[in-house]
Amino acid sequence: MFPMPKPVLTPNTYAYESEPMVKPTGFREYDARWLFQKEINLMGVQALGMGLGTLMHEMGVRPEIATGHDFRGYSSSIKYALVTGLMAAGIKVHDIGLALSPMAYFAQFALDVPAVAMVTASHNDNGWTGVKMGVNRPLTFGPDEMGKLKEIVLNAKFDLKGGGSYVFVENFPETYINDLTNRPKLKHPIKVVAACGNGTAGAFAPRVLEALGAEVIPLDCELDHSFPKYNPNPEDMEMLHAMRDAVLEHKADLALGFDGDGDRCGVVDDKGEEIFADKMGVMLARDLAKIYPGATFVVDVKSTGLFATDPELIKLGVKADYWKTGHSYMKRRVNESGALVGFEKSGHYFFNKPVGRGYDDGLVSAIAVLDMMDRNPGKKLSELREALPKTWSSPTMSPHCPDEAKYGIVEQVVKHYEDLAAKGAPVTGQKIRDLVTVNGVRVTCEDGSWGLVRASSNKPELVVVVESPVSEERMREMFKEVDSVLRTHPEVGAYNQTI
Repeated sequence: MFPMPKPVLTPNTYAYESEPMVKPTGFREYDARWLFQKEINLMGVQALGMGLGTLMHEMGVRPEIATGHDFRGYSSSIKYALVTGLMAAGIKVHDIGLALSPMAYFAQFALDVPAVAMVTASHNDNGWTGVKMGVNRPLTFGPDEMGKLKEIVLNAKFDLKGGGSYVFVENFPETYINDLTNRPKLKHPIKVVAACGNGTAGAFAPRVLEALGAEVIPLDCELDHSFPKYNPNPEDMEMLHAMRDAVLEHKADLALGFDGDGDRCGVVDDKGEEIFADKMGVMLARDLAKIYPGATFVVDVKSTGLFATDPELIKLGVKADYWKTGHSYMKRRVNESGALVGFEKSGHYFFNKPVGRGYDDGLVSAIAVLDMMDRNPGKKLSELREALPKTWSSPTMSPHCPDEAKYGIVEQVVKHYEDLAAKGAPVTGQKIRDLVTVNGVRVTCEDGSWGLVRASSNKPELVVVVESPVSEERMREMFKEVDSVLRTHPEVGAYNQTI
């Protein structure tokens, strides 16, 4: 028998060392995230492995899994606790060692293994850990699978068959890097700042970009899990500003910034302008639609309206499919719809065949940006950006909100705007043109200005984004409107950043 996990245990006690601790809120919509030692202990991670192995048997999945870990001071110990749980449940574990999340996804294909469990907290602050999981490549778990896993783990409903095994896959990064770089080199010279925020991508990204023929200026590529300058998060303005400064200092053509587990890529152009990932997605869609006219692009609800209104994309017969934010939701939608690419404002891009394998890989995204520039010789990245219709967009803003309260608050915000729409009441003095409630609420006014509120899937936060095709003033009006509704809920705290 294995003890039933407790939601809270006190460190430095016998119980903490002898019982599993797993806080229930760590099971999120499509992956798992906990504060290590405060919300989960190593026995709790072991229970998670037992639960995942049990679920694999219940789902009839061949009992083999690929696993890896990101570069944090505690990630390898967490992975080995997970591995012991998986082996107890009769799973053969293929360990690829230190890895990016997309490297683990790639391992499912390269090693012909059905399942994956990548130990990573992505761009979360130090102290966080988590696991990205899937049993049906290239997909990762959604709410149904996470709900079943949560039920198994918290109730200790383990099927501990035993008979599991372990193999360490030597030099797997070489296989991954060769897969990305076994292609023609770039035709035109290009100088690239590779920004890694001292995260895991620093071990791999510069090598890949150099192998493609780019001149690479490394920025914070030394592995340092204390993240001494800033968290590796290409949505964070601190990282983007560091990228900007490096581009201007080295007179580079662009900067490419990678998040903590390497599945996202942020971009700064030759003028030092940060290109938010949704606008970068429009630029890539323009480029790819010339090769694949009539393509469908899945776009998350946080993203710019240009995917639906850009004259160039309309001319090329592109279809925009706005869908739920979250790497699992987006992957599934891209896979099921046969879309060419899925673009998420956070920087997760999902390139489907023939460009990619359907999962999010920051290096595949970086290569797509470089290929776009290579197909437009003589044009600066800033020129391609300036060719887009002008809109005024906010960064992704995240006011603090407890996990236990955030979904209920979002439900009330959705109802608020549904009631306004039903009455024909104005928002910022205009009629509501459109209301999308597939993931929180995205309210669009007659002039195309819109605001979004949704619950973060992996942190105790809400997510707020606003945009206007009219003016910066209208964008700010939309923010004031949305914020005024949120301020009626005392549980909603301060923003991480604002406009």
